[in-house]
Amino acid sequence: MNQIGAIIAVASGKGGVGKSTTAVNLALALQAMGKRVGLLDADIYGPSQAMMLGVAEGTKPETQGRQFLYPVEAYGLKTMSMGYLVTEKTPMVWRGPMAGGALTQMLDQTLWGDLDILIVDMPPGTGDIQLTLSQKAALAGAVIVTTPQDIALLDAKKGIEMFGKVHVPILGLIENMAIHVCSHCGHQEAIFGADGAAQVAEDYGVEVLGSLPLALSIRESSDAGKPIVVAAPDSAEGELYKNCAKNLLTALQAQVKPAAPNVQFSDE
Repeated sequence: MNQIGAIIAVASGKGGVGKSTTAVNLALALQAMGKRVGLLDADIYGPSQAMMLGVAEGTKPETQGRQFLYPVEAYGLKTMSMGYLVTEKTPMVWRGPMAGGALTQMLDQTLWGDLDILIVDMPPGTGDIQLTLSQKAALAGAVIVTTPQDIALLDAKKGIEMFGKVHVPILGLIENMAIHVCSHCGHQEAIFGADGAAQVAEDYGVEVLGSLPLALSIRESSDAGKPIVVAAPDSAEGELYKNCAKNLLTALQAQVKPAAPNVQFSDE
């Protein structure tokens, strides 16, 4: 773990807001910027990154001895997921401590190598997995993904409060499904509401890293196993993810405290 520069949790207060899609595209955008990036799928009960990255079903990580795992590489990302360890039809009927133990094993026993950033795709909510990660890893910060919908914003606030209680800084919010653009006439409509993330960000003194549309291309590329940042990096949607990644790096750098000056004394 000490070979990883920064561990960033991508989280949401509730499911269905596009957190996993955001996490994988952020990771790929950071890699496109020259960073060495890993992606840990910490959603033990509903892992989805293997499918989103087009990893063939049945792919298993190689092992070193009987203890360590080599990450599975996809589009240059070093990845690990419970999806590599069980079949896609296997339900994880586990209590919280068992799920937390599985996360700890994937985190500690994966031979990540030298990474600038490890993106952790968290499960939704504020439960055992979030607490386990906060206790076991020195998180550089968290990104909260939400939609403008009031009920999603309510849960996003709970996510912010939870990370505050475990002393993990919020690097920013990403507003997903902010605008729907009609594919026939180009009409734009904020079907889930408008400016919700901006208001929450203002209330908590954090930044909005970016707003993403409800776009068919994002869904299709993810389902096809080739996220939009890889499938169409120069598209409007691909550029939006890249801008989010740039803003994330800026927020991350602001969290790094400058080193104390080296004061030297002499007899002169």
